[in-house]
Amino acid sequence: MSTDDTTTDGDAREQLIDLAADFYDQFAEGDVPTMRIPTRTKSNIVFDEDKDVWVYGDRTSTRTAKTVSGAGKLLKAVYTIDFLAEQLDQDRSSTLRELYYLSESWDLDEAQFSSQDESNNLVEDLEIVSEVKREDFNMRPEESGATVMGPLLLREQTRRGEREIHCQEDVGEGGYQIPNDPDTIEFLDTSAEFVLCVETGGMRDRLVENGFDEEYDALVVHLKGQPARATRRLTKRLHDELDLPVTVFTDGDPWSYRIYGSVSYGSIKSAHLSEYLATPEARFIGVQPEDIVEYELPTDPLSDSDVNALESELEDPRFQTDYWEEQIELQLDIEKKSEQQSLASYGLDFVTETYLPERLGEMGVL
Repeated sequence: MSTDDTTTDGDAREQLIDLAADFYDQFAEGDVPTMRIPTRTKSNIVFDEDKDVWVYGDRTSTRTAKTVSGAGKLLKAVYTIDFLAEQLDQDRSSTLRELYYLSESWDLDEAQFSSQDESNNLVEDLEIVSEVKREDFNMRPEESGATVMGPLLLREQTRRGEREIHCQEDVGEGGYQIPNDPDTIEFLDTSAEFVLCVETGGMRDRLVENGFDEEYDALVVHLKGQPARATRRLTKRLHDELDLPVTVFTDGDPWSYRIYGSVSYGSIKSAHLSEYLATPEARFIGVQPEDIVEYELPTDPLSDSDVNALESELEDPRFQTDYWEEQIELQLDIEKKSEQQSLASYGLDFVTETYLPERLGEMGVL
């Protein structure tokens, strides 16, 4: 997957058309059309030591017209390619959700998608085989609502031209909303010392209300749960271009560890974009299982699905480090999980006056 930010609409369209032409060439040569893509499972994730990210391995899956199901998938791919090429010609854009509904207007019932998961997966397939990001197809995600608050001056493109925005002085308490394509942003100036990615809206609001971004020159990025691609891309740019340490602050449960994993290691479904989206240097700041023990935080018992998820993470190559194995084994032992906001059991200021400064100091960030 190319991570070159200079891909033009013409380049993207040409690579899509080349993909459709390959199907035609296979027909012309008397071959059954096929499309080969990497197998998207954690067993096919390997570490690229040169790029320091997790990527797909050599195992592949084949879409082939030899079966009715396979022929249907290739048919849908051709219709989608035609739509995306026309969209680029017209300099229009659409969302993944709109693509799903738009397929209902296609003249062949067999080309229509049965669910949005199906259309989403196909767009990801096209990204992989064409080596073009879906943003370059002018495909937009649904609004993520993720924001940044902190000492950062940037320039962004708007419908009325360029404008400069300071992510503290020129925004409300909600912060600066991350656009769908963060590569349209130009960083102008910052006094920030580090980036703090925060899982929950409640904790993000607590940090802003307590003035954490101002006191510690922090860029507080609200992940809004599982972070969108735009959020991960912006976080990576903040690290790579501004040389800012990145830390990730989540709840203390297996699903939140996967949120950290998507920022740092990349997600399984988008491993072809790890070099573009992942920040391998990102560090987990908590809530750690050892924090649950040390601070005697309010907890909930682990559910069966929590236990299964933790055990799965022990087998996940992205979590096979001494740190994560120790933390996960401890959590399985205590059989408890805890939320970020459980730190409020020590008062509303504890997280900004004690917990985060101490953890950041231990990590050498402060």
